[in-house]
Amino acid sequence: MRRLESEMAILLRRIKCVVAERARAVHPELQPSGYLILAWLTDHGPARATSIVENLDIDKGAVSRLLTQLADLGLIIRGPDPADGRATLISASDTAAQRVADATAGLRKRFDDKLGDWPDENLANFVDLLSHYNKTLGTSP
Repeated sequence: MRRLESEMAILLRRIKCVVAERARAVHPELQPSGYLILAWLTDHGPARATSIVENLDIDKGAVSRLLTQLADLGLIIRGPDPADGRATLISASDTAAQRVADATAGLRKRFDDKLGDWPDENLANFVDLLSHYNKTLGTSP
């Protein structure tokens, strides 16, 4: 278990660095948590703030502050929810969506470069095990 904890700590540090790097690629003032919201919006489309809170498991107050920053930076668009005129839908701006796509493409290229010599079977096994690990931890209280 200690080895797992150690390897997970390394993985978490790497992920934090990658998210921070991607945030800076989208906008130099963008916080990493704001990048996560933006990336989620580009993947899932327009959403209410409550959906962002629930799906990303980020504090409601933090999401509110991050959405304000994203709006100030011109990275999101707020509009009425056609299903409920009292509610607001948030979507990534076209510029933000393109910058997120560019940052994602850059990271995928780095992964390809670094993991290109891994046999396909090893990579598939790693992904399967990681998926199983995430599902297992996701079901615990």
